[in-house]
Amino acid sequence: MSTESIKSEQQPIDMSTVRVDPSWALRIPGSLARRKKVIPCCSIEGRVLVACVELDDPNTLDAVERYLQHPIEPLLADEQSLEALIYEVFGGAAGRNTAVRVAAARDGANDDAVAICDEALQAAMIRNASDIHIDPNDENIRIRLRVDGTLEDYKRLPSELQPLISSRLKVLGGMDIAERRAPQDGRFAWTSAQGREIDIRAATLPTRFGECITLRLLATENTDLTLETLGMTPADLESFSEAINKPHGMILLTGPTGSGKSTTLYAGIKRLISERSLHVVTVEDPVEYEIPEVAQVAVDSADKVSFDKALRSILRHDPDVIMIGEIRDEETADISIKSSLTGHLVLSTLHTNSAVNAITRLTDMDVAPYLVGATVRLVAAQRLVRRLCPRCRIPSPLTEAEAIGLGDENAAGKTAYKASGCLYCAGRGLIGRIGLFEMLTIDEELSRAISIGESEPNLLRMAREKDCKRLVDDALHKVLQGEITAREALSSVTAW
Repeated sequence: MSTESIKSEQQPIDMSTVRVDPSWALRIPGSLARRKKVIPCCSIEGRVLVACVELDDPNTLDAVERYLQHPIEPLLADEQSLEALIYEVFGGAAGRNTAVRVAAARDGANDDAVAICDEALQAAMIRNASDIHIDPNDENIRIRLRVDGTLEDYKRLPSELQPLISSRLKVLGGMDIAERRAPQDGRFAWTSAQGREIDIRAATLPTRFGECITLRLLATENTDLTLETLGMTPADLESFSEAINKPHGMILLTGPTGSGKSTTLYAGIKRLISERSLHVVTVEDPVEYEIPEVAQVAVDSADKVSFDKALRSILRHDPDVIMIGEIRDEETADISIKSSLTGHLVLSTLHTNSAVNAITRLTDMDVAPYLVGATVRLVAAQRLVRRLCPRCRIPSPLTEAEAIGLGDENAAGKTAYKASGCLYCAGRGLIGRIGLFEMLTIDEELSRAISIGESEPNLLRMAREKDCKRLVDDALHKVLQGEITAREALSSVTAW
């Protein structure tokens, strides 16, 4: 959607549907945004789109343009939703005014490490980033945000600020500020300008030009987390819902790190406790989401509470459902299998490339095949890909190479879509992520085959005969539905 089409809208823009780019929004002082009801949103076609309630206020618009040092395009916004967005970005009247203080630090007038760190954390919260990377090099400090699995450049700062930033984050994380030649880990809770508390894990790593710092932001609350919002097809949703409603057995989610396995398990747990009165206990490292009425055990880095110790203990607490963050070794696998055999529903994750791979992985951990066949009820392979913005996507026919890569050469020439960029996706063309799923339901026939030790190729053939959709099949379906791009799909799955 171009800026001309946005301006031509008769009604003021509802800002509750707009995504803000903090690299532009935080360049103006919060006091200016609150007083004049104005906020920079994103850059499109070389101009920064600025939402405001008065298009004929040249003084305010000139002030914004001076702060941005970039051409602007004013857009009329709905006043109530704009005020809510400004509060979300800058907080209330007592919120931090990071833009001015960081600008001063860049000019060398005030090396305010507190303001720099707060601004980076606030920017990460605005973009729903999972990580912040602070990397020094020979010229400057590069700050990047990992948003929807992809790194985005946020800003660059002078190299002389690196020791100040490092010391500030070490103090927050309870690390030794004098130690600069050894890696360190820490954690702290940070409160945003809106009063929202976020748990953060910090890690430092000595490099040639100073310490590289990575911050992992753990979202402790997510009220929108439901199975229906994950991207499952109706058939996959039915299979998963049926599996988690079984009284006992094991449900496994597989995929690489960051593929959304834990999120799917959390959504399943929320569904269960909303429908029945259950005692649910989880063992996690770390606790990523806080779920009311669920006993969540965090694994201790000092090994006071390890996975196997916690599992042995919680079996004495009469749980109905047990969630294990990850089956890491033979001992964890053994306890998980035995728990599912003794009348518990066990939910867990494994690092494998496909659903059938999970069966092989368990047997590699010295779990007897007959135990795997007797306990596993469902294996779901999962990937996360970035979702197309439905407002600005552009039709683009699927090429022959893309169709072959997605496992169906006959799909070449069919209508797919590519990303563009608009006000509603912060100019990225992509907004949020959606899951790709491969559901392997273990029925009586498959259970018998697993129990007698059938090979992985034979299990895969049997799954195909039962019309088990592969990850690549789900990817192609979502490409043709206009939910994801072919490029995003091919970066996550392959047909072989």
